[in-house]
Amino acid sequence: MKRIAIFLSGRGSNAEALIAACRTGEIDGEVVLVTGDNPTAPGLAKARAYGIRTEEADPRQFASKVDYESHLLRLLSEAGTDLICLAGYMRLVGPLLLGAYRRRILNIHPSLLPSFPGLHAQEQALAAGVKVSGCTVHFIDSGMDTGPIVAQTAVPVADDDTADTLSARILQAEHPTYVRAVAAYCRGDLRWEDGRVLGAGQEGI
Repeated sequence: MKRIAIFLSGRGSNAEALIAACRTGEIDGEVVLVTGDNPTAPGLAKARAYGIRTEEADPRQFASKVDYESHLLRLLSEAGTDLICLAGYMRLVGPLLLGAYRRRILNIHPSLLPSFPGLHAQEQALAAGVKVSGCTVHFIDSGMDTGPIVAQTAVPVADDDTADTLSARILQAEHPTYVRAVAAYCRGDLRWEDGRVLGAGQEGI
């Protein structure tokens, strides 16, 4: 059973989906730590309601990013973390964490990467006039949403969509997609081949 830490900045709906999937056995893992860079993030309160250890880590309280990530590494070590899941974590992970958890940090992004990386992915999709968007789970690297893709789910874009309506539709797909990817990781199904990640399967959408 893998020990999972979740990083978040906001409402924590993806975090809650992962916690629930661990509790039901869909994921062979346990969420042992939830930390956030925003002390008022609703996701922290949700994790506490599940009885999970939560730690606020406000980067503004540290002299540098290295100091901030060193603190996170201590928390991760104390929790015996095997896998980090970013769930609405609005910060780029630096080289300290990347080095310590190489190929062990997953992220979920609300677009079909490599299209529309970064912030405001839904607005980017609407501005481009695409007919299909979606979500992507990927391993992170030093770039902005550029790491190897693990799983994706396509979501149709309606002619009358706004950023809010498209975001809501994509969010409905994010939860099962992230659960599927993390479950595959915890089962040991993921394998690397020529820089690609295989083994997460796909949903019939």
